[in-house]
Amino acid sequence: LLVFGSQIENFLSARTFNRIASSVAIVGVVALGQTLVVLTRNIDLSVGSIVGFTAYFVGMQLNANQGMPPALAVLLACGVGATMGLVNGLLVAYGRVPSIITTLGTLAIFRMLLVNYSDSKTVTTDMVPTWVPELSQQSLFAIGELSVRPMVALAIAVVLLFQLVLVYTQFGRRLYAIGSNPEAARFAGLPARQIVLLAFVICGALAGLAGFMFLSRFGNITVVAAQGMELQSVAAVVVGGVNTFGGSGTVVGALLGAFLIDLLGQGLIRWLGIS
Repeated sequence: LLVFGSQIENFLSARTFNRIASSVAIVGVVALGQTLVVLTRNIDLSVGSIVGFTAYFVGMQLNANQGMPPALAVLLACGVGATMGLVNGLLVAYGRVPSIITTLGTLAIFRMLLVNYSDSKTVTTDMVPTWVPELSQQSLFAIGELSVRPMVALAIAVVLLFQLVLVYTQFGRRLYAIGSNPEAARFAGLPARQIVLLAFVICGALAGLAGFMFLSRFGNITVVAAQGMELQSVAAVVVGGVNTFGGSGTVVGALLGAFLIDLLGQGLIRWLGIS
């Protein structure tokens, strides 16, 4: 027990916690968008490809335009992600193609677009402005030995904002209503198709934001960037208590689920050597 306790103490050091927090911030933002989609009884399996594509695309644009302001780079990432989410939403809401089939297809299509666009080239840290990799290393303030970094603060702010949206706005209540009972929602006159479409667009925009955060944290972006993140986001949503049949769950729970999934993953790697 003493040996095991010392391992836990070493694992939960400030340095390790800061690294986990940065990773959770990215997955948590993706899981937030996934939550909005799952609340409507749908799923988006293309978010990993959206994250990878936007990270590479924004990296190349920053390489070509070194003077691009940070806010414009973030808006560009969100815009590209929202466009991809719009494709998913149109096919699901108006094309009436099941979301799992739609997003499995766009997962491969968006990844193929990244492969063709990259032409086997890699975005590296020396290609982008210095503020991009420095953003993930900066500290806004410290709590003891723990430092709160901009990406972590951004993720928490976005999660809290959407938690308020779900609880106190008409859009949020309609998401729950549509997922809880789609037929009753239609009979009640709720614009179900528009709400589902908007959920996919927001999910894509948040995946684009996560793509920018991914670029800032890792710097070196290849064609396999963020591969598998769609499964991490779904796992975070499920572990966080969001009902896969829609109608219940919170984005705060999804963020906590992302933290638990990442903590378990880090523990398996550090203690058992299992990836």
